[in-house]
Amino acid sequence: MTGVAIVGAAECDLGVTGKSILGLQTQAVTRALADAGLSLADVDGIASTSVSRFSATQLAEHFGITPRWTDSTFAGGSAYEMFVARAAQAIEAGQASVVVITFASNQRSAASRRLGGVYEPWTPEAQFEEPYDPLFPLSYYAMAAQSYLHHSGAKREQLAEVAIAAREWALLNPKAFRHTKGSLSVEDVLGSTMISSPLTAADCCLVTDGGGAIVLTSLERARDLKQVPVRVLGYGERTTNNSFTGHDDLTASGAAGSAADAFARAGVTVADVDVTQVYDSFTITVALTLEALGFCGKGEALDLIADGRTRPGGALPLNTSGGGLSYCHPGQYGVLLLVEAVRQLRGECGARQVPGAEVAVAHGTGGILSTHATVVLGRDR
Repeated sequence: MTGVAIVGAAECDLGVTGKSILGLQTQAVTRALADAGLSLADVDGIASTSVSRFSATQLAEHFGITPRWTDSTFAGGSAYEMFVARAAQAIEAGQASVVVITFASNQRSAASRRLGGVYEPWTPEAQFEEPYDPLFPLSYYAMAAQSYLHHSGAKREQLAEVAIAAREWALLNPKAFRHTKGSLSVEDVLGSTMISSPLTAADCCLVTDGGGAIVLTSLERARDLKQVPVRVLGYGERTTNNSFTGHDDLTASGAAGSAADAFARAGVTVADVDVTQVYDSFTITVALTLEALGFCGKGEALDLIADGRTRPGGALPLNTSGGGLSYCHPGQYGVLLLVEAVRQLRGECGARQVPGAEVAVAHGTGGILSTHATVVLGRDR
């Protein structure tokens, strides 16, 4: 358990914005600071990867501040959960007093394409994988899904529940990209365009503009600010693989190790968790993550979520914003997992609010099931 809290959280504009990345970053950061009752003059730490190779440097100049601490570690979708750990450590060590963690992308407005090979011609993996022209990262997650269904004995129809539940939450979130699209059925998911077997378009995350920011400071200072502090209780991370070439088990997730460390630091167990936000780049990502976090045994996730257990009103509230599948996915979704977790613990989610939420987990996944980071948050009592 740390002496650090999240005191501000906000999204920038979402969907198809027509704005620049820096414009969206400015929205996210200034909105999160306003939410916290702070200003840019208070900020002395920045963590981000979204603008350029020198993201933190560029943002510092853009906002006219000289930070005492920065981080631009690139780990894909898990980076922002990793940043929470780094920021908490920096604040506790006295390297910074107020840290902003932020991401934004205009990928849909800019019509960027994320498909195609990931490996440069000279990397060792290229000779084994590129000849098959995989879609990155989709084909790799599809292979993990094929392996999972084969070894677990689960049915393809069961995996569709992940997308169906996400849509039900999105229908309760006015900011969700799919807010007005109606419920999904198993037939809708299986009947949508096949992209990489067994995953259809409905199994894949959105491609949108968007992003968000959170603000962290010491718990002592947080208790004098305008919002109920959300404590950083624990964190953990694992980095497992770069390619699939040398990966013995495509369904083995490093989230098991990151979660074990996070829960141990927090002094809680998975049974104490009231609301869960996990990276849902694809439906299979959710199944693998739920098992690794300890909500069920290996191969049991699709049985666990059957009968609407993760939908609104269910016993396991999951991805309550609508997730990357139906709410927003700007390329790296990790910061928005944290934004939603904070709002749930502060009781701000309206129709989708989980009653009495006291403990939340946010888990990010990056690359091709390559990087894994877990954060446990708790409402300050």
